[in-house]
Amino acid sequence: MAIVAGVDFGTLSVRVTLLDSVKGRLATASAEYPLNRRREDPDFATQSHAAQMSSLVAATRKAIAEADIDGHTIEAIALDTTGSSVVMVGANMQPLDDYYLWCDHRAKQEAQQITALAHTEGLEAIEWCGGVYSHEWGFAKLLHWLRHNPERRSDLVSAFEHCDMVAATLCGITDAKLVKRSACAMGHKWMWNPKWDGLPPQSFLSKLDPLLDGIREKLSGEYLTSDHLAGHLSAEWAEKMGLRAGIPVPVGAFDAHWDAIGAGCREGDVVNVVGTSTCIIAMGKSNQLIPGVCGVVPGSVHPAYTGVEAGLSAVGDIFEAIAKRAGKSVAELSTGLDTYKPAQTGLLRLTWDNGDRTVLVNAELGGVTLGWNLLHTAQDELFAAIEGTALHTRIILERMAEGGVPIERVINAGGIPQRNDVLNQVYADVLNKPVLVPAGTPTSLGSGIFAFLAAGTFASIEEAQDAVCLGHKTFTPNPQSAAIYNELFAFYRKTYFALGSKDASPVGLGDVLPGIRKLAEGVRGNA
Repeated sequence: MAIVAGVDFGTLSVRVTLLDSVKGRLATASAEYPLNRRREDPDFATQSHAAQMSSLVAATRKAIAEADIDGHTIEAIALDTTGSSVVMVGANMQPLDDYYLWCDHRAKQEAQQITALAHTEGLEAIEWCGGVYSHEWGFAKLLHWLRHNPERRSDLVSAFEHCDMVAATLCGITDAKLVKRSACAMGHKWMWNPKWDGLPPQSFLSKLDPLLDGIREKLSGEYLTSDHLAGHLSAEWAEKMGLRAGIPVPVGAFDAHWDAIGAGCREGDVVNVVGTSTCIIAMGKSNQLIPGVCGVVPGSVHPAYTGVEAGLSAVGDIFEAIAKRAGKSVAELSTGLDTYKPAQTGLLRLTWDNGDRTVLVNAELGGVTLGWNLLHTAQDELFAAIEGTALHTRIILERMAEGGVPIERVINAGGIPQRNDVLNQVYADVLNKPVLVPAGTPTSLGSGIFAFLAAGTFASIEEAQDAVCLGHKTFTPNPQSAAIYNELFAFYRKTYFALGSKDASPVGLGDVLPGIRKLAEGVRGNA
């Protein structure tokens, strides 16, 4: 019997779950921190490291109090974070600025330059991240910071992903060279892979911009999967959090990857971690490259498998924006959505409101809604947006399957599926596959599983999953609905590739509006 702490840093708050190896979840507590946005610059999104650490302390102490246990009985703590969320540090691991959050999109130009040069130079790494380097990823953000902070460049010692920075802070590490770096974070967002000796060569980085001279050395260190330790909890942070000094802290990872483990992901599963955005996670034995899929990294989800990551840049954020424009909450606007039929709105919603992460990897795109008439409502748009995120997910899953990723089960994890049965049923019908939803919130269970491994409580991830993962509720596709969505998907797919890519071949879209209208009329006529 053992008790561990699993930590999940989200976009707006940190969640701490205490797990007992026999009893399961003992308590969960969370604490919020500010997200810094600028109305004049919608691409700006930052967060304070100090605020996040303060919230971690508050959430940990709250969870301990709720569980009514002695915090010194906790045997390990593990953490996952958003990504790519990057902080630049100076001497003694002191932040030089706030984190560039995953949703900070200022580095578009840098990402485009990285992509162009990588193809010109024949850099193999670009093929392993889908052929396009994203503005959401580490090197783009680091270069953007260097270009826009000339007065602080000389102070830069290194740059870290959020998960590595928090683990190093907890372990009291003040020398950047001694920080253990996450193979998950660096592999998916920084073009790291042992296949080509780690990071891209310094010659490539310097050719990209001389500001990156010497950066490879600054980013050096051990790159490890999460079955290794980042270190042990320092006395300072143990006292702050009410824990025992010296307990193990494993190498961290990205939230969606560990959420997939916490949702029960095994080989052959695809997990849609649906929240403000969606991260789509799978794992398998194959190392085959997949065009447009943003990461194929050995050991990133499960140390014994190759992790595959894709996703949508906005999902819950789109639902919130639609509701906000209508002057309502999402919950209020959702009342009655269960009466909607497939394609009944006559709207086709391309959910590019925050760009396209996969498979086009194009930050310049914007949301598109086709089929408006004078009687459509905000609720119609919300339902069409749910359909649109499901149709986009189908585009991604088809690309992953073409790349050899086995897809036997689909699991909808994350916060939104827990409270939105309409979304889960639409996904089942659009994908024409049963969709499994954990019977409870799996967030931070993945962290708990890796904490158990660090404590030596279980011999394998699978053994830990069997002990602490939740059961599933299953949403089965309706054959009639699946057939309608199959027709709608044909229009969606054509429009997606025709509008989403600058170099798309000419294609006729004249049948799209009449087609979606005809589908809607047929559905309403059969109601």
